[in-house]
Amino acid sequence: MAKKKVASRAAAQPAVKKKWSGHKTAAKSSARKTVTSKARGVAAVKPKPVKKVRPKQRIAISHHREEDFKADGLRAYAQYRDLGIAEASHGLAQAHVIRLIGPCNPAEVSKLHYHDVEFQMVYVLKGWVKTYMEGQGETLMKEGSAWTQPPRIKHLIMDYSDDVELLEVILPAEFKTVELAS
Repeated sequence: MAKKKVASRAAAQPAVKKKWSGHKTAAKSSARKTVTSKARGVAAVKPKPVKKVRPKQRIAISHHREEDFKADGLRAYAQYRDLGIAEASHGLAQAHVIRLIGPCNPAEVSKLHYHDVEFQMVYVLKGWVKTYMEGQGETLMKEGSAWTQPPRIKHLIMDYSDDVELLEVILPAEFKTVELAS
């Protein structure tokens, strides 16, 4: 007796499919339903952060004029020449030339304080200034010297030459200065 051979593998497969196709349907429970949560769909899409649109900045040009130095700034012993940056940048930054009026009076000048700013940079245009900064100590800055002061760093001016002029750049233009007890 010879065994009957199946003609092809493809011919044998439909029989297998039929045999198991009914079985698969019966195995599924009708009690199980796919539930889609609306909350999941919403949570999956993260809203984009709202980007604050700054007004367009404009060009600011400032030429040296003696009459532009005003005694209307933060310190009574200083004159300030506004460079027009605050207005041109819509308050993003401020820049001015500071002329400290000599001779230096340490009782008036040497008051520990900090500024609530995001950025502050000072460049010595003329003369010299001796400063104290928390974590840095005393430093003598001369013509051509520059430094940054991290936000809220405690500092003070200790002494300065009679002819000192400083360029200061601060972000933002409006900020608080807090004087500390010595």
